[in-house]
Amino acid sequence: MFADVAKVFFKSGKGGNGHVSFRRELYVPAGGPDGGDGGKGGDIILEVDKGMNTLEDFRNRQKYIAESGQEGDGKRMHGKSGKDLVVHVPEGTILRDFETKKIIADMSGDNQRMVLLKGGKGGLGNMHFATPAMQAPKFAQPGQDAREIWVQMELRVIADAGLVGLPNVGKSTLLSMCSNARPEIANYHFTTITPHLGVVGLKGDRSFVMADIPGLIEGASEGVGLGHEFLRHIERCKVLVHVVDAAGSEGRDPIEDIETINAEISKYDPSIMKKPMIIACNKTDLIIEEQGTDNAVTRIKEKYEPQGIKVFPISAATNTGLRELLEAVWTYVEAAGAEKTEVYESEVDLDMLGHKEQLAVDIKRLDAETFSVEGTKIEKMLGYTNLQAEKGFEFFQRFMQEQGILRKLKRMGMQEGDTIRVYGHTFEYYDTESYDEGDLEDGIDRDFDMNGQEEDNE
Repeated sequence: MFADVAKVFFKSGKGGNGHVSFRRELYVPAGGPDGGDGGKGGDIILEVDKGMNTLEDFRNRQKYIAESGQEGDGKRMHGKSGKDLVVHVPEGTILRDFETKKIIADMSGDNQRMVLLKGGKGGLGNMHFATPAMQAPKFAQPGQDAREIWVQMELRVIADAGLVGLPNVGKSTLLSMCSNARPEIANYHFTTITPHLGVVGLKGDRSFVMADIPGLIEGASEGVGLGHEFLRHIERCKVLVHVVDAAGSEGRDPIEDIETINAEISKYDPSIMKKPMIIACNKTDLIIEEQGTDNAVTRIKEKYEPQGIKVFPISAATNTGLRELLEAVWTYVEAAGAEKTEVYESEVDLDMLGHKEQLAVDIKRLDAETFSVEGTKIEKMLGYTNLQAEKGFEFFQRFMQEQGILRKLKRMGMQEGDTIRVYGHTFEYYDTESYDEGDLEDGIDRDFDMNGQEEDNE
């Protein structure tokens, strides 16, 4: 079965922790802190591979995890950064957030390579936190957490021309006769379950890509049969070639066949019907002479040519009329050549993609002007941070911002001058965005000021 949908888990690398160490050498009695920084975690990078035409690889392997950064070391040694993980995808792949179904990225057009998830930054070693008042800091910054997300991948074939029509009308035969594609051909309904692509070459070094879209049936727009799986591949085509059995060898009326397919396409996405369309009346070699001028080809021309739709009688089996048909297709492809392939814009903030709430944070509003913030990671951070030191306090502020805690507090209505309690410490909030540099009393651009010493825990 052709794989054009897959559910995949991506996770970038965690940043390495900063290191805590002190220089201890002979004749260097006060070497000071020399803990190095942690390495950066590896990114998840998506790259288009034009040799791929299916998502089968992602059904066999569902999880992709980049390498984490290593912890820093003594002697100011930087931890090794994790390797980026490059994941190859077919051109035309759309990625959606599996939970919200919002579009993350469309790997087509100019978007041939992109960073999907950024690796976590490495933490700073304790050498960064030394001050005249605290010359031997015994703490370092932990590395940023990895980012992770489940995505739904959808492949939408990119072709210049798409062959559409009911089953068994000769689409696969037509593609095999005018390109290098070799789709399976048999006299059974739904023989084709894979959209085949073929390059059609014309005189003068002209060429275009044609796709055999598997047979559609009535109700396809509502998911009947494999409707949605097939219809999505029509969206990127520049011109539709509607192949119809003009001989009625299946016992169907050709005009009714055309109307059935048009109705299903219109229900699925009305904008597709605005694309140029050509009707290829196939199997003309089976039309009996007794029908004379009152045959299906004549009736189709009378109905659709006044609408500006070109109609070509062909026989894919005997290679009759194909040159005229392909020249007409090229005319539409060339006219649409200046138009770029439709690329879906991202519906999510890529900078925040996969950035989960990185700690179980419990924020409560105690009264009109007081909030409390608690959480296991906050408690751990306070264990290695000296809030009485300027460097330690600045680190605390960055932590509150990077972890999204400050953003949550603002959403809950925190105003300038409100009090925040964090495990026995109290802080007064200042909205630094409303001040110019130098307006603050101490000349330091900060979101918080200590409001007294640690509280007594009764």
